Amino acid sequence: MITAPTASRIEVIRWMEDFVGEKLSEFLKSVEDSWQPADLLPDSTLDNFFDELKDLRERARDLSYDLLAVLVGDTITEEALPTYESWLMTIDGLPQDPNGPWMKWNRSWTAEENRHGDALNRYLFLSGRINMREMEASTQYLLADGFDLQTDNDPYRSFVYTSFQETATNISHRRVAQIAKKQGDNMLAKLCGHVAADEARHAKAYKAFVSKIFEADPNEMMLAFEDMMRKKIVMPAHYMRELGVDLGKTFGHFTDAAQRIGVYTSADYTDILDGLIKEWKIEGLTGLNEAGERARDYVMALPNRLKRVADRMRVPSLEYKFRWIADR
Repeated sequence: MITAPTASRIEVIRWMEDFVGEKLSEFLKSVEDSWQPADLLPDSTLDNFFDELKDLRERARDLSYDLLAVLVGDTITEEALPTYESWLMTIDGLPQDPNGPWMKWNRSWTAEENRHGDALNRYLFLSGRINMREMEASTQYLLADGFDLQTDNDPYRSFVYTSFQETATNISHRRVAQIAKKQGDNMLAKLCGHVAADEARHAKAYKAFVSKIFEADPNEMMLAFEDMMRKKIVMPAHYMRELGVDLGKTFGHFTDAAQRIGVYTSADYTDILDGLIKEWKIEGLTGLNEAGERARDYVMALPNRLKRVADRMRVPSLEYKFRWIADR
């Protein structure tokens, strides 16, 4: 059995292989049981396709500007999936056996995520509200520019990041679904609801990975958690930009739009952190040395500090004209 304080990252990740293998069927769905974008959007092989397309475009006409902007930003984020998959492959100590549970997880997670960008992109194309060339250029930029998540290829930091980010993505898509329904687009609401449900399962998986690491190596896992929270979790699309716009500038306008309509706010960031502290039972954690105890104290105090900051923050009111949204 691994002794918690001295366990190396590689030993812990290999020790977890059986756990990951056993949990694959819980955290993922088979292809046969999975939804596909074609299940949620008009079928071009049917005679009523143009009638359904007309209805889709009429519903989309009533969607608010900020909701469209957030939806496009979410789509671009999802379509940068190749960057995320390649990043996971660079994590230090992750076994590269193609038939092993870690690589099965990585491939199957990618396969599930791949549908998200396909479904959202297809909806936006059919809606008639989006300048698709501008959106596609932003996607190409994001793939080419990459990202810096500040995880240093460390599995502990990486799984803190994915636990946080997948939870945030679930919130974002779920809120877009709720707003779309209020604005009369039940098709879009259903689509985003399906995406949100996937993200919830993926968040559950990554949180379980971290819980398992805490069993084997609580001190180093605690230090990694603290380090990521000191750095602050950045979203994977933080370099998002449009044609003619500097690196990362468009992302700021995208997050302003999300905050204006309540899709994802600074309060949500704090709530996610609070949830992770409870999920990983940080308050009752044992096996920590002096540095680990200090890290725990920092993390435990952080939600209240962030809440005070969030209470003072104003919702951004400056609207921005995105190149993605077609003039009408």
